Formats: sequence, structure tokens, C-alpha cells
Amino acid sequence: MVLVELLVGVVTGVISQVGYVGIFLLMLLESALIPVPSEVIMPFSGFLVASGELNLYYVIAAGTLGNLAGSLIAYFLGSFLGRRLVLRYGRYILIDESHLDLADKWFRKFGSKIIFLSRNLPAVRTYISLPAGITKMNPLKFSFFTLFGSLPWNIILTYIGVILGRNWNAILRYTTFLDIAVIAGVIVLIAWYLRKRI
Repeated sequence: MVLVELLVGVVTGVISQVGYVGIFLLMLLESALIPVPSEVIMPFSGFLVASGELNLYYVIAAGTLGNLAGSLIAYFLGSFLGRRLVLRYGRYILIDESHLDLADKWFRKFGSKIIFLSRNLPAVRTYISLPAGITKMNPLKFSFFTLFGSLPWNIILTYIGVILGRNWNAILRYTTFLDIAVIAGVIVLIAWYLRKRI
């Protein structure tokens, strides 16, 4: 709990000091495999929108572009260093070879659309860029699906901050519920997609 409070303090401090640049950099870190939760970054930014300190559209743009930049870093790490990167260092970010095999299977089955869906799944959204790079997914397609896949997540989290106002951090109590709801929604979409193709 102390670690969470410390992280929240750092995130809110950075955004309060440097605004949009801070949002961009923090979201870049999150997407570059560094555990900085967007569930803190975007709702706090939404609170600052509600209080008139920041602009809603600039907040969402900064967060989404940060996601794209960080995801490209992880993508190119995967692309240039390949599986050996995961085999050597994957345990530090909780990825092993079986995760790569699963990602390969997903990419073969769903193609690049899996990036769009993954961007709205808690936890998965952070790590999907690495296997995308390792499997040599087309970087332009990767960028397109990352950009537009990150947008809904950032809009929702920012609006939660706008609606909750000073109580923006109440979302931390409900993130498990939110995560489950999002995962359930994606599972339903995948099932619908598979049923359509069969």
C-alpha cells in the first residue's frame, strides 16, 4: 500500500509540474514495459481537466501519443533483440517463452487486429508490443492499431477523472472490477468474431 501511495504521489507530482509533457512521458513509460499505471495517470489528468487546469483533448492526445511512443520502444526492442530478450530478461517483467508462443498463435489467428483489442485489456496492453516486435508485425500496422486501440482506454479513464473530480483516486478501489469488466467485454467480442468466421 505504501508503494502504491508513493507511485500515486510521483505520478500526480509529475503531471502537476509539467502537465501535458508529464502525461506523455508517464504514458510512454507505461507502454515501454515500466510499471506506471495509466489507471492513475489519466484519471488524475481528468481531475485537472475538471478543475480547469488542463484541456480534455490535449490530455487524451498526450496520453495516446505517449502510449504510441512507448509501444514503439517495446516493439523495436522485441524486433531487434527477439526471443533471446524475453528468455534472458522476461522474468523481470513476468513474460516467458510460453507467452510468446501464445502471442504468435494470436497473431496468426487474428492478425494485427489483436493489437487493437489488447490495448483495452489491463496488464496485457502494456506487454503486447514486445511479442508484436518479435513476430515482426508490420510497424505501420502496429502503429495504427496501437494509436487507435489506446484511444478508447484513455478517453474512458480521463472521463472517469473528470466525473469523479477531487475523488478521482476512488478509481483505485474499483480497478479490479473495471479490469474484469473490460476483460469480459473483450472475451465476448472475440467469441462473436470467432462465431462469425466459423
